[in-house]
Amino acid sequence: MSETKEQYISLAEVSKHTKQDDMWVVINGKVYDVSKFVDEHPGGEEVISDVAGKDCTREFEDVGHSEDAVEILERLFVGDADPSVSFYRYGLL
Repeated sequence: MSETKEQYISLAEVSKHTKQDDMWVVINGKVYDVSKFVDEHPGGEEVISDVAGKDCTREFEDVGHSEDAVEILERLFVGDADPSVSFYRYGLL
């Protein structure tokens, strides 16, 4: 039986996705492609643009998003962020 190595999305990869039509964020260790949701965000597109390519767990939790917001995220899921890298350490929070 061969071992399967779990695939994670690296910090470097997440930080590449900062453009309006290609925007990723990390929330609670999960990577989301929010590109198609930016225009619909109730707080305005600038809120998401400011955290594009970064871990925005703190900002997401501080606002106290609804269950609807959490359900939307499920549809935007790309993959798991690399747990071996601290996003805090690299100032990408």
